[in-house]
Amino acid sequence: MRPTVLKLLRQEPVTRAEWQDLFWSVHSVCLWDEKGAPKVHQRLQEDILDFITQAQSRVLSHEDDSSLLKAYIAEWGKFFTQCNYLPKPFGQLEMTLQGKARNTLPKKNQADESIVRKLMLDSWNQSIFSNIKNRLQDSAMKLVHSERNGEAFDSQLVIGVRESYVNLSSDTEDKLKIYRENFEKAYLEATEAFYKMKAPEYLVENGVQNYMKYADAKLKEEEERAKRYLETRKDCNSVGMLTECCVDVLVTAFKESILAECASMITNNETERLRLMFSLMDRVPDGITPMLHDLEEHIVSQGLADMLASASIITTDSELYIEKLLDLFNRFSKLVAEAFNDDPRFLTARDKAYKKVVNDTSIFKLELPYKSKGVCAKTQPESKCPELLANYCDMLLRKTPLSKKLTSEEVEKKLKDVLLVLKYVQNKDVFMRYHKVHLTRRLILDTSADNEKEENMVEWLREVGMPADYVNKLARMFQDIKVSEDLNTEFKDTHRNNNETIADSINIKILNTAAWSRGTDRVSVTLPMELEDYIPQVEEFYRLKHNGRKLQWHHLMSNGIITFANDIGKFDLEVTTFQMAVLFSWNQRTHDRLSYESLKLATELPDAELRKTLWSLVAFPKLKRQVLLCDIEARSPKDFTDNSVFWVNQTFALVKNSKLQKRGKVNLIGRLQLSTERSKEEDNEGIIQLRVLRVQEAIVKIMKMRKRITNAQLQTELVEILKNMFLPSKKMIKEQIEWLIEQKYMRRDEDNINMFAYLA
Repeated sequence: MRPTVLKLLRQEPVTRAEWQDLFWSVHSVCLWDEKGAPKVHQRLQEDILDFITQAQSRVLSHEDDSSLLKAYIAEWGKFFTQCNYLPKPFGQLEMTLQGKARNTLPKKNQADESIVRKLMLDSWNQSIFSNIKNRLQDSAMKLVHSERNGEAFDSQLVIGVRESYVNLSSDTEDKLKIYRENFEKAYLEATEAFYKMKAPEYLVENGVQNYMKYADAKLKEEEERAKRYLETRKDCNSVGMLTECCVDVLVTAFKESILAECASMITNNETERLRLMFSLMDRVPDGITPMLHDLEEHIVSQGLADMLASASIITTDSELYIEKLLDLFNRFSKLVAEAFNDDPRFLTARDKAYKKVVNDTSIFKLELPYKSKGVCAKTQPESKCPELLANYCDMLLRKTPLSKKLTSEEVEKKLKDVLLVLKYVQNKDVFMRYHKVHLTRRLILDTSADNEKEENMVEWLREVGMPADYVNKLARMFQDIKVSEDLNTEFKDTHRNNNETIADSINIKILNTAAWSRGTDRVSVTLPMELEDYIPQVEEFYRLKHNGRKLQWHHLMSNGIITFANDIGKFDLEVTTFQMAVLFSWNQRTHDRLSYESLKLATELPDAELRKTLWSLVAFPKLKRQVLLCDIEARSPKDFTDNSVFWVNQTFALVKNSKLQKRGKVNLIGRLQLSTERSKEEDNEGIIQLRVLRVQEAIVKIMKMRKRITNAQLQTELVEILKNMFLPSKKMIKEQIEWLIEQKYMRRDEDNINMFAYLA
């Protein structure tokens, strides 16, 4: 058998007859007796070791690294090829040594369990590989080092060495053991040593910003190199470990120096450099956290600085204010998109910071102090943002110069922008209060630019998570208007049949008090005779339609058109009911002069409302000639005294292009006041009172579900429930917890005061 075995080891030609004879000979010897198989195994081992010794001497005859590697790879290549052929004829030997019959052999890959193959690999490992593996590794690492320095060489030399390490292991459980313990380890150590020397020098010489480009380039370069020189099979993580090693030595080691540049880059909007920094820091544990903090600080400081710079304009013009907020949002969103690829962590940081800008009170503290009284005065000042958002919505939905110059699509887009900002408003209940006031005014005065948009807005508010009870009240208002229109038509038809022509000039709106206003909004006033006589007819008509319902007249919310004639011409004046009552005081005495006190007796208006109404007729800002004149030069309604005298301006006229117009229509209503000063205070108190009830309701809901809960957990869950309406203060939460404990809804645990228990 020996000549054929030696031919196979040396890769010399073997005839078919020799190959077949070898199978038969092995089979025959193994069946002679028990000593046959061990003798064949021993002789085979001696010949394999002898061949390896000769191969080793051939390899070691080369001095330089490249020649040594080439010789080793050539010898190993031949030997490894024979590892696949030589074991085949010795199948009987393996079965005999294992004491198994052929038919009981496991149906596995026999090469993995081949005794001869294992013998060949172990012999190579113990003999040549153990003696020269350090030289092989060193030579391979030197070549990789040369490549890192820009020198060219045959990459197959390193790949060949790697493959020999991978294929050498005869351990069936861990095929990569030799590779991992030797080649992989050496490669990682060499890489780390190289960059530990190079990286600090580059940073010192070129600065942080150039170093980031260098580190990024090297990371990509090393990753590609690792894919060539390291094992890439699925059960091996060599490339990942190499990347981690490079990140540690190229990025983590200089994390502080790199991150120190982040704040200035964000301020200067250096998106490309930020993108590079982000890609580097995202590889480092907690590397992103300082960047998130820098982004938040920038958005808050930049946002507040911009708002403060234009505070004098934006606090009085809701359109400019909202446009400014949207501009800031778009600017910060663009920064996050371009610099951080819209990474969710940076989007969260943007939202968190933008929320602080939207809800900040410092800008409005100076310009718009917190004027609420009673309960509200004890709470913290709130941002005016919800109110201004509601004002802006009103400008878009009402017939205004702004809504008229915009297309339907543009109006819709701007309303969606408002809803976008509204997401970041903490106290959405304030927005809803003002939005409802504006909607009430639009529906009563019929000044909506687009009724479909009005109803869409209600649904959009529902979609963005506004509280259902708020939104339902708005929807109810639209239903009321439609029902009222039908009643109004029916009333007119009834009176038209009775030949009462005045019915055509009257429009009544019969609305549900709960959805629209409160009883305190009612103000007493002496109506003109034409209206006063008409009220019983409406009440009788409604009584016949609905038994048991009571009508309450809200003159504060009413308006009409009167014809005003003087020495110059005739003019149609759109006025509130209060303005109408004041002007009708002169109806039978056009040229008389009436004192404030006389007007107070004639109209029966409360002092505050009379002053406000007279001021609108004496100093209406859009008129060059006022309807009423006064004997004092008043700067505000407070300047009027009981003795102040008023009279009708007989030279009143509309002035256009410096010419007097003898005919025309004037709207003196302006922004119809839908609430008195008293009811405004009550509204503010009502917001706080409603919040108190919401907090109580939410606490009871949580306690009923949890039965027992800690103070901290209760507060967390409470904020989560209420955040869509408002953010409850710690003081309010504490007060309501104490109140609920007093009312026996819950109790403190006797052993732990921070633990609460529900009382059924």
